[in-house]
Amino acid sequence: MTPTPPAWTHLQSLAERAHDTNIASLVNSLDRLDRYSLSLNGLHVDFSKHLVTDDVFDGLVTLARECGLSHHIEQLMSGAVVNVSEGRAALHTALRNPSHQLPDDFREHVYDERKKMRDLSDQIRNGSWRGSNGQSITDVVNIGIGGSDLGPKMVTEALREFHDGPRVHFLSNVDGAEIFSLLPQLNAASTLIVICSKTFTTQETMLNTKTAMAWLKDELNLQDPAASTHCIGITGSPQKAENFGIPPGQLLTFKDSVGGRYSTWSSIGFSACVAIGYEHFLAFLEGGAAMDQHFSHSSFEKNIPVISALLGIWYNNFLKAQSYAVVPYCQRLRLLVDHLQQLDMESNGKSATSDNQRSTLDTGPIVWGQTGTNGQHAFFQLLHQGQKLVPVDFIGVANDDLSNDEHHRILLVNMVAQAQALMNGKTGEDAHRFYPGNRPSTTMLIDELTPFNMGMLLALYEHKVYVQSIIWGTNAFDQWGVELGKQLTHDILEGDGEQDPSTRALLKKAGIID
Repeated sequence: MTPTPPAWTHLQSLAERAHDTNIASLVNSLDRLDRYSLSLNGLHVDFSKHLVTDDVFDGLVTLARECGLSHHIEQLMSGAVVNVSEGRAALHTALRNPSHQLPDDFREHVYDERKKMRDLSDQIRNGSWRGSNGQSITDVVNIGIGGSDLGPKMVTEALREFHDGPRVHFLSNVDGAEIFSLLPQLNAASTLIVICSKTFTTQETMLNTKTAMAWLKDELNLQDPAASTHCIGITGSPQKAENFGIPPGQLLTFKDSVGGRYSTWSSIGFSACVAIGYEHFLAFLEGGAAMDQHFSHSSFEKNIPVISALLGIWYNNFLKAQSYAVVPYCQRLRLLVDHLQQLDMESNGKSATSDNQRSTLDTGPIVWGQTGTNGQHAFFQLLHQGQKLVPVDFIGVANDDLSNDEHHRILLVNMVAQAQALMNGKTGEDAHRFYPGNRPSTTMLIDELTPFNMGMLLALYEHKVYVQSIIWGTNAFDQWGVELGKQLTHDILEGDGEQDPSTRALLKKAGIID
């Protein structure tokens, strides 16, 4: 669906005058903070430092209404078919709150899987789940890729403060250096391999699994390691996992209507659950559900994900900013950037509309960044003095029990100062020391990095991505763009098809073909 002309045209005219807007002057107006700051439970979001006047903001809200956003939100939350190219609903929100008015079989499946997750994770954590020679589990190796790796790995790292279970390791890349470096550090007798694959055919995952199974077989003299208590499978294709040899009692499942990058809320989050415990994992789900409620029931003017999305539309489509940076001032959130790259760029990196037409709009901004203060000594030079417009999301944690007052005070002051410096800039006769300022940013301040607050933060970005897909008329829940490279990899490995001279020369140079 192409955005309705009146709002779009009006915003284009406002964009022509945007260079006359001064963010610092806007921030000093009397009611700016009241209108552009929002709080939800343990999350405070300051949108005031944006290159957005009240007229622009009102125009963006009007655009959302003209695109039928309320209807699309209701469709998402009610389980309607929103993934039109695959004919599916997108039911990740129902994993956080299964009481939705959804089919009974899906709701029952969610509760059944939650019980399995609780029982299995409790047994692993309390030592009653034992390996083949009777040892309890000390190490869990999660093998997956994409959504079966990034989300659970990010949550596990972010909630390090709550780890009181076995050590959890993540393997994703097919690069053998990773698995062959990790396995020698582990005791096979006390190691559990968790295989995460929606189809149980993913090339990278199954190759790493093959290597892990061979290691278990050699180390423990197991005839069939997949059938042993050293292996658990998590999949949307249980029959394929059983054919691989995993017993049904050691399988967790999730439905086709849960996309990979949205699957951390499902059984795919099992390794995180083992690390932090089921009650904390449940709190993570409840945090996501709290953001769902806010997203579903708040007016657009007071809706954190909607405002985040509309600001992104403003910069991407009207001010021609091609990227935005995410800078968490918390080292435990270092993998959030990686996860958001997949979430945003796989969801909205599209050139087709939902009705199967070529899009005429700029979609899918580039997402990048890293933690502060590291980023300050890397790419902040470009943010402050470069000639590209890059909106920034700053994310900080107000209270951190893993730090101390001195470290944490300096960390947070750096974050606030950077946002202020981007906004204000600094003038002078020396061109080398000229900071143009007027650079926009959002600052999100979390009270504490708890499972509940982590759930809210992740759901916020998921809904932001969905809103932008509605404005652009794209489908946020398919990912056909990843398929072609996979097919060509298969063809080359199988010796199928003729290769162009450049590809053939590279394959020869790499020793792949003669």
